[in-house]
Amino acid sequence: MPLVLLAAGGTGGHLFAAEALAEALARRSVVTALATDDRAERYGRAFPARDIHVITSATVRGRDPLSLMRTAAMLGTGTVQSLRLIMRVRPSAVVGFGGYPTIPPVLAAALRGIPTVIHEQNAVMGRANRFLAPRVDAIATSFAGVLDREPKLRAKATRIGNPVRPAVIAASAIPYVAPEAAGPIRLLIFGGSQGARIMADIVPAAVERLAHALQARLALVQQAREEDLARVTEVYARANVMAEVAPFFADLPVRIAASHIVVARAGASTVAELAAIGRPAILVPLPHAIDQDQFANAGVLDTAGGALRLRQDDFTPDRLAAEISALASAPQKLVAMAAAARSQGAIDAAERLADLVLRVAARA
Repeated sequence: MPLVLLAAGGTGGHLFAAEALAEALARRSVVTALATDDRAERYGRAFPARDIHVITSATVRGRDPLSLMRTAAMLGTGTVQSLRLIMRVRPSAVVGFGGYPTIPPVLAAALRGIPTVIHEQNAVMGRANRFLAPRVDAIATSFAGVLDREPKLRAKATRIGNPVRPAVIAASAIPYVAPEAAGPIRLLIFGGSQGARIMADIVPAAVERLAHALQARLALVQQAREEDLARVTEVYARANVMAEVAPFFADLPVRIAASHIVVARAGASTVAELAAIGRPAILVPLPHAIDQDQFANAGVLDTAGGALRLRQDDFTPDRLAAEISALASAPQKLVAMAAAARSQGAIDAAERLADLVLRVAARA
């Protein structure tokens, strides 16, 4: 049976897309193995692959010569490990999902003449994928126009969307139903696989500012870090708001589908899941990213009418309270936003990426 080596790590979002591709390839009797870093290994323990291989990697943390040399040395070590791994498992193709842990396996494959594909999840190409792009055989993108200004790269690019997990595809079958007058309003808040302190700082304070009648209608679910649980829970108890607060929700796609409004960061996997399921959102991009990828991701849904994009400087308790109040009073706008978000989704992206990977492997 053919084997495809998937390279993903750094964040849960990269692994979610790789997991979706692994499931799609398994349905075609293609075996997968996962090359990841030690940070992401904890996310990958239940990954649907035959084997999981931890490869040395590093992210650029500073621009000083010592930091750059250390990163280069670790990536070099990872590339040597990857060359040995590729010689041992002999993959038909290697697929990378962005982030620095992708570099050693994909670069090693390119050096060995193994067919290579990278997938860019964001609306702007990240630094790791930008380094690999000239060296790979094919580039898959989640959004249109990512490489429009670069003809050489655009020639080998295919827009396929962002692969989503089977749980997201199942949740996408649940239709959006707007809140009824005086009925509950289900609000979901999360900040990515590790949570986000900004959500704990801003959202409870915004909820305190809502009218009492609206507070009484809220059914709130919030992801919060362990150290923030007590203070977040206390605010909601004081406001008599029905709230479930926890550090992690394993069933997040189901909770997205059950929500009327989502407040979240704008990572690639978050945007892909909101679009696939079709739910209105208030998105707060991570402000200090060099590539401003989350700002671009949120802009896709904002332009389509499926989300409101707020810069973090504008994400204040007063502003958030005003936006929640306005949306809660306009159920038909929520319905329109849900449909607009859904129009940007691609629940067949994993199948389309599997098609591309197998075509590239067959050409070799």
